[in-house]
Amino acid sequence: MELRWESRDALRVASLLAAVGLSVAVAMAVAGLPPIDFHGPLHHMGIMDPLCGGTRAARLTLRGELAEAWKYNPLGILAATTALLGVGRLFIGVSTRRWLNVRVMWTSARRTIAIDVIAALLIVLEIRQQGRSELLMRRY
Repeated sequence: MELRWESRDALRVASLLAAVGLSVAVAMAVAGLPPIDFHGPLHHMGIMDPLCGGTRAARLTLRGELAEAWKYNPLGILAATTALLGVGRLFIGVSTRRWLNVRVMWTSARRTIAIDVIAALLIVLEIRQQGRSELLMRRY
């Protein structure tokens, strides 16, 4: 992995996603969760997925309630923190016209390892979230 300060934003899409994601999370932290139920039919049958609780966890993270956020989904904490860092990077880039860009040198072996590790982590998270189905099925 290589970090470089450059004169252009090589991660424009990531910057945009961070800004939009953080804006949505801040809005939810202030105004509450949306009144619309986005869950699929499996959720209502008690079958959770690895992302279940992520919205509530991101909201709680921005409210500073990390222990409660962790109960719902650690990915929500990761997403909110990543969005905060991304917006910080965006602010610095716009202010200084210098962008901190990240480059990962992917080889076939590194890509395979990354995919395997992510798949294993998602399986572990799926098992964890299924064990919390009663909590995740409650209206917040």
